Formats: sequence, structure tokens, C-alpha cells
Amino acid sequence: MNRPRTIAVKPIITLIVLVALIVACVSAPVCAMASGQAAAAATDTIVAGDAGTRRATPVDDIDQSAGDSGQSAAPIAGPVPNVIITNFTYGDGSVPAGGKFDLGFSFQNKGSVAVQNMVIGVDGGDGLTIAGGTNTFYVPQLAAGATQSQTVPMQALIDAKSGAQAVVVSFRYEYVDAGQRSSNSVDEKISVPVSQPDRFQINDPVIPDDAQNGQESTITLAYVNKGKGDISNVEATMDGKGFDTVSKTQYLGNVASGGSGTIAYAFTPTDSGDLDAKITVTYEDSDGQQKTKEFPVKLTVAEPAPAMDDTAADVQDEQPGTPVWLLPTVAAVAIVAIVVIVVLVKRHRKKKRSAMDEQWDDWQDDQDGSDKPEAQGHTAEQPAADDADRQAPTEVIAPQPGERS
Repeated sequence: MNRPRTIAVKPIITLIVLVALIVACVSAPVCAMASGQAAAAATDTIVAGDAGTRRATPVDDIDQSAGDSGQSAAPIAGPVPNVIITNFTYGDGSVPAGGKFDLGFSFQNKGSVAVQNMVIGVDGGDGLTIAGGTNTFYVPQLAAGATQSQTVPMQALIDAKSGAQAVVVSFRYEYVDAGQRSSNSVDEKISVPVSQPDRFQINDPVIPDDAQNGQESTITLAYVNKGKGDISNVEATMDGKGFDTVSKTQYLGNVASGGSGTIAYAFTPTDSGDLDAKITVTYEDSDGQQKTKEFPVKLTVAEPAPAMDDTAADVQDEQPGTPVWLLPTVAAVAIVAIVVIVVLVKRHRKKKRSAMDEQWDDWQDDQDGSDKPEAQGHTAEQPAADDADRQAPTEVIAPQPGERS
């Protein structure tokens, strides 16, 4: 009876295992080298973003798994998400100093991942301020590529300088990229034009009352800058006919806030009658805008004064002026004359008094001689009338019956 043949399986398996081990030993260094180069390249990779550059997440984000399949790398982080302002409004034209306005702006997430916990701040600097409310706003989340708008009530300060005033809008937010949470901040700057009101005041011209043909006269205009901003390139021009002037255009330059002065025009009329002219003042306000103000001038020019006769002028020139010594001399002569008159009057009175005394003495002597009886022409027996009166008897009147004595 024939015996069955037995196939040797173990030697074949052993041979296969030996071949696999040889292949594994040969290919292991090559695989290790390739794996090391890939890891180094992943570590040194630079990722570019809108706000700058940063390195990708290192080995911490690589998941290592043991097995016959080898090692696998984690996903690489993308660009940093930036938030920018795409549009803003503040009204038409410029904002007057002290005026209120609504600042509206739209912002967009330009990144490839969503941002979270966004805080928005608005800073108006030295010229603008928040007109009620707060300057900080919160946005929970803004998806990648999404846009959102915000309105802020603001006011220009009364003493703000004319020109563009900067407003800084800051964004602070967080985001998750490649399994890692990060934070970022972006500052956006916009400008709002502010203008100071034009308060450059020019008074009406002051014209002369006695303008004459051929004689120089002057017209003046007073000005003052009552605004907060400076006035620049002030220039004045006088136009018209019937007069001559050295310079029809005057350049006054710049006028600071609160500054004042006077524009003066010297002119000489060449015609008599009504004179019509116009003074034009041009300048640039605090915003750089050119302004013009016009002032009409109307005045009546009299005929020239008649020329003086040359003969009369020569006669007047020949007449000498009053000498300086004449007045003191006249005063001295007057004083001497007064003294002489007083002395003469006193002497005359003294002589007259002496003559009267002599006449009185003569009269007294005559009176003394007339007291004698012979001189009187009466006899001794005839008493004078006064004596007769004194010697007359006294009559006694008896009382009547019934009367008390």
C-alpha cells in the first residue's frame, strides 16, 4: 500500500518571514529620513496673512498614531482674519464746529474663519467727541466674509481746528483656527472734515466829507476776525473812474483769530461832481475757501478852491509879523501911563484941597467980622429976630368946664 506524501509548509513560511524582515530592514532608514524631512519642513513653514506673518502650529497639533501605516501631520493654520472698514458716512460737506452728526461705518471680516467676542472702540481725538452714549460696542460673532454696520452719535468741538479730524476705530476679537484659539486687534482710521464758521467782519467804508478836486483824500475800512480760525491772503482793490491812486491793490496777508486792522486808500479826485467807486476784499477762510466782499463808494467831489492873487500874496508876505518884544513893551508903557495918571490926579486933588482951605479961612474971617453990632447994621436996642422970639410972653389957656385939669 502506497503512503501519502507530506508537504513541508513551515519552511516556506519561515522563508517568507525572512524575506519580509530583510525588506523592512532595508526600507526603514529611508522612511525615517523622509519622515524627518517632512516634519522639519512643516515646522519651518511661514504662513502669510493680511496683518503680518506668523508660523504654523508646531508638533503640538500633530496626532501621532502607532501602527503599520506610519505617522500623519495635523492641518496647517490659515491667515489671520482681519476686520476692515469698507464704508463710512458723516453727512454732506463738512461738519461745522459745535455741530452734531451721526458717524456710520460698515466693517467686514476678511478672514477665512469666523471671529468672536469682538469689541469695537471709537476715539474722536482732540476735535470730536461722543454726543451721548458710549464709544464701545460688542459683537458676539462675525462670520468669514460677513459685513456689519454701526452708527455712533458724535459732535465737533466748538474750538476744533478747521480741516480733517481723525477718528480711530479699533477692533479686538478672538478666532479659532486649526484647533487653536487666538486673538487679534486692528485699528482703522477715518477722517471727518470740520470747518469753523466764517466770522471775518469788514465795516462799511468811511468816506471824507470835504473831498475836493485835485486834493488827496482817504477812505478807510476797519476789519476784525471774530472766528476761531485764521484768515489768509487778504487782498483789497479799489476800482472806479475819476480818481488817481498810487496803488489800487493792497495785500494785507494773514489775519489771526481775534486780529483786527484798517484798510486805508489814499486817492486824488480828478473830476468834480459825483464819484462812484467799488472796493473789493478777497480772502481765504479757515477751510481754504476763497471769499469775496464788495463795498460801493459814492461821494461828491467839490470844485477846486480858487487860486489866490499873486499881488495879494506878495503884500501879505511883505507885512512883517508881530515881533516878540512888542507885547511886553506895550504892557510896560501902559503901566507907566497908569502910574503917571494916578500921580497927577493926586497932585490935582491936593492943590484943589489947598485952595478950598484958603477960601474957607477967608470966609471964616468974614463971619467973625459980621458978628459985631456995627457990622450987622442994627442997634443994640434992637434985638435979633431970634432973640425976639425967645423973649415973647407965654400965653396960658384956662381949662374948660367939665375937663380935668
